[in-house]
Amino acid sequence: MNSLTKKDLERFKKILQEARQKFARDLQHLEGDSLNTSQRDASGDLSGYSYHMADMATDNFDREFTLGLASNEQQSLNLIDQALRKIEEGNYGICEECKKPISQKRLTAMPHARLCIKCQELEEKKKRRA
Repeated sequence: MNSLTKKDLERFKKILQEARQKFARDLQHLEGDSLNTSQRDASGDLSGYSYHMADMATDNFDREFTLGLASNEQQSLNLIDQALRKIEEGNYGICEECKKPISQKRLTAMPHARLCIKCQELEEKKKRRA
C-alpha cells in the first residue's frame, strides 16, 4: 500500500532525526533561558522589593509567549517521534484518516505529516467551524 521505497524511507528518517535534534535543542534553550529562571532573576532585580507593575506585566507576557513557543516545540517533537515510529512499524506516509498514501511532495514539505492534503483540508475546515 505504501509507495515509498526503502531509500525514500531512509531519507525521510534522516530528515526527521535532524529535525528532532533541532527541536530538542530549541526546546532545551527555551527551558534553560526563560522557563527555569524566576521573574525576579530574569529582570536582574537583586533587591527584595517588587518592581513596577508595568515591568511585571511585560515579564508575564514574555513568559506566556515563551511557554507558547515551548508548547509548539514540544508538539512538533511529538509529531516527529510519531513519524519515526511509523517508519519503524512500516506505515509511514499513510494518511491516518483515509488510509491512502500521502504524496511525496507533501512529505518533503512536512515529513511529520499525519494526513494527506485532502484530509488535512477537511480537518482544518472542521476546526474553523467549531
